[in-house]
Amino acid sequence: MQHRSDDADVIVVGAGPAGSSTAHWCASAGLDVLLLEKAEFPRDKICGDGLTPRAVAELARMGVATDERDGWIRNRGLRVHASGRSWELDWPDLASFPAYGMAHARKTLDHKLAQHAQASGAKLHTRTKVTGAVTDERTGRVAGVTAQPLDGAGRPDGPQRTFRAPVVVASDGVSSRLATGVGRLRRDDRPMGTAVRGYYRTPLHADPFMESHLELWAGEPGRSALLPGYGWVFPLGDGTANVGLGSVHSTPARQSAAGIDYRSLQDTWLSNSAPAGSELSPEAAVGRVRGAALPMGFNRGPLYDAGLLLAGDAAGMVSPFNGEGIAYGLQAGRVAADAIVTSRQKRSDDAREAALEQYTERMRGDLGGYYTLGRYFVRLIEQPQVMRACVKYGLPRKVVMQFVLKFLSDCYEPNGGDWIDRTIALLTKVVPRS
Repeated sequence: MQHRSDDADVIVVGAGPAGSSTAHWCASAGLDVLLLEKAEFPRDKICGDGLTPRAVAELARMGVATDERDGWIRNRGLRVHASGRSWELDWPDLASFPAYGMAHARKTLDHKLAQHAQASGAKLHTRTKVTGAVTDERTGRVAGVTAQPLDGAGRPDGPQRTFRAPVVVASDGVSSRLATGVGRLRRDDRPMGTAVRGYYRTPLHADPFMESHLELWAGEPGRSALLPGYGWVFPLGDGTANVGLGSVHSTPARQSAAGIDYRSLQDTWLSNSAPAGSELSPEAAVGRVRGAALPMGFNRGPLYDAGLLLAGDAAGMVSPFNGEGIAYGLQAGRVAADAIVTSRQKRSDDAREAALEQYTERMRGDLGGYYTLGRYFVRLIEQPQVMRACVKYGLPRKVVMQFVLKFLSDCYEPNGGDWIDRTIALLTKVVPRS
């Protein structure tokens, strides 16, 4: 329960998709919410900028306006390239998700989501760098955070402040200093990806399909190493496309051992494998290519313990299948808020804790099996001979492509649907969800 010395009912650290979603849902339920963000909007975020139908569904639940006149562009599916062939695959027409995806640059997407949380009642503090957790000396619970105000150049601007609340949500990204500071370290048995992306001028800027290139060659196609990952072209409708590539390994150690210069690989990939008619080349870049780590498969936990919830990249909520994280961050915010609101309706400390712990159960129940299958998938595609066989013999088959689309997009009916949906749902239930 909130005490008189508390500054809010809940403190959310980080105003990315997970943080803004949490803040929106908590504030919409009438809670007093502080949303703390170290940068000032608009700020850049390294991402593919693609939104799957799963992500679009979460935005719709939040009531976020997605008017195409405001920088949103719809897409109808994936154009998949592999083994010298291409397939155009419409997004599945399912009851649970819209039949379209979208794309929107993260520089403005995150700003709009933070503004949406503000409009719902959350108090947004930008240029506020959280430096650590405040713990209750008697119980050991996280009871707030310390934060350093920053000036426009990111330098300290005044004394540190302390904010207190009965619940704190860490949605502060892949490094999550808040979670690390209380001993929640990254797991070394979970996949880790690396992605680079840039913005490029291209005639494909309004193409109705997002593109995935499932063969990622270290050099000339067919004559160099085949890497575990894929390249993408996501049209943004403004004369440019987000173009990038991502590679994934089953553990951080294997990722480090790969020793790949991803920015150089981006130029090589474009020079050798740019889609016909795209006019994509290193010379078409608008700004510089930037990279980031992708924490996958619940690589940090517990998701809730002693007053602190983890959401989004801070909890490793990125799909090992496709590097998608936005949808899961938005979902985590919704589920976290539900647990927090429910906990406040309980009369005893034990009952409140049990309600908060339901966040972990629900997130693992929804995503644990899917992420486990993703870990198996990564181990397979790390083997070049397996990857080559899958591309050569599997992809040309229509039923395999249907599976690929639903696995890559995580768009399948969890209850019902066709036999492919039921097969995927069954697989996610029979594998471990930890």
